[in-house]
Amino acid sequence: MEVILKQDVKNLGYKDDVISVKPGYGRNFLIPNNLAEMATVASKKMLTETVKQRAFKEQKVKTVAEATAAKLKDLVIKVGAKVGESGKIFGSVTSVQLADAIKKLGYDVDRKNITMSEDGVKTVGTYTADVRFHKEVVGTVTFEVVQE
Repeated sequence: MEVILKQDVKNLGYKDDVISVKPGYGRNFLIPNNLAEMATVASKKMLTETVKQRAFKEQKVKTVAEATAAKLKDLVIKVGAKVGESGKIFGSVTSVQLADAIKKLGYDVDRKNITMSEDGVKTVGTYTADVRFHKEVVGTVTFEVVQE
């Protein structure tokens, strides 16, 4: 069964992608939750026309995303955390705190688009994270966890 995604679905595809899924998944989950629609001949034609009109705008957004990724690649972002005597953090540093630190630098990044190399950073040190700025642009950000 082919469907057209109406919005980004993690591990499946991005908005306006035509994908093939199992019929039960499409009928019982994607379509009722308004995540996708059936890929008929008419809807595919409308999609191609919409994609043509949106291509120029997408190129501008992609260029801005690449520039942002290049700027953040060279920076080391400092994330403050409360640290005990042994160097362990109380709790852990998450993507939410990293997103806030990036916003303080003037770049708007959604926490959902940040994938940290480890599940939870629990000690002071330097780490990396992958940030998705655009569906085709993924940059690596270096951040340092420091004591507050």
